Amino acid sequence: MTTANPPAAASAKKSAGSSALPMIGGQYHFLFRRLHSLTGILFGGYIVVHLLVNATLLEGTRGAAGATVFQQQVDKIHSLPWLIAIEWTAILMPLIYHTIYGIYITVTGVPNVGNYGFTKNWFYLAQRVSAIILVFFIAFHVISMKMGGTIFTFVPHTYATESTAMHLQAFWWVWAIVYPIGILAGTFHLSNGFWTAAITWGLTTTKTAQKRWGLACIGLFGFTTACGFAALIGGVRAPIDEETAAIVMQVQENPHGHHDESSSTEHGTAHEADVESAVDDVLAEQLPDSVTE
Repeated sequence: MTTANPPAAASAKKSAGSSALPMIGGQYHFLFRRLHSLTGILFGGYIVVHLLVNATLLEGTRGAAGATVFQQQVDKIHSLPWLIAIEWTAILMPLIYHTIYGIYITVTGVPNVGNYGFTKNWFYLAQRVSAIILVFFIAFHVISMKMGGTIFTFVPHTYATESTAMHLQAFWWVWAIVYPIGILAGTFHLSNGFWTAAITWGLTTTKTAQKRWGLACIGLFGFTTACGFAALIGGVRAPIDEETAAIVMQVQENPHGHHDESSSTEHGTAHEADVESAVDDVLAEQLPDSVTE
């Protein structure tokens, strides 16, 4: 009777372990994984609020004519103190960490749906695929909204609704392909991530608890998806007249030179006079047909 050589067995065990997900940071690997889960929860909470606010695009104005409901919500957000600090600490930094570590998990992970076709294995693969889609979608969304020039750039003050509508209506593939895929990838990643986070943090340790939380996450997926498509439909349906489009494009080109019209009547009047004289030229050169139709 032969016995396995202890050193050889240990070596084989070490080799098998090394073929699994490498451990960044050694003993800190557990902490890094928990931070990845925590930042996902934090950013996921922001996404829920973001979609809720954006869904008000579908409502338009409420009651007497005035600022749209979406514009009112945007104004509330931009009136918060220390907004830049809040954006970096509660949104951007969690997103950056979650994305970087998520890319590492995706690159080093080995899907096994070919050998074990369990439902949760397929969900694991779908989570990785949705993560890849979201990297490109978020990059497009953020960069184009912040630095998209005319048509794409978001203008929070006064023209939040109009600039969002122009962003979505700029090209057919923006509203018909990019955003539907981005919304579905985001809401699935959010809901499935919340389900796995409850297991990670020891909140759902039994099959019954996991099933109940799974039903709640399905409801979250349906709710957030509905909000996302409500925002998309609202933005695509929002009317944009030629003069407003020209004004928004001038603000997009020179955002630092723009002031809220309500803050200065004289400035607003002069600004409108300047815009009226340049409307035809701006429209002829820069406004796509899809916006004016």
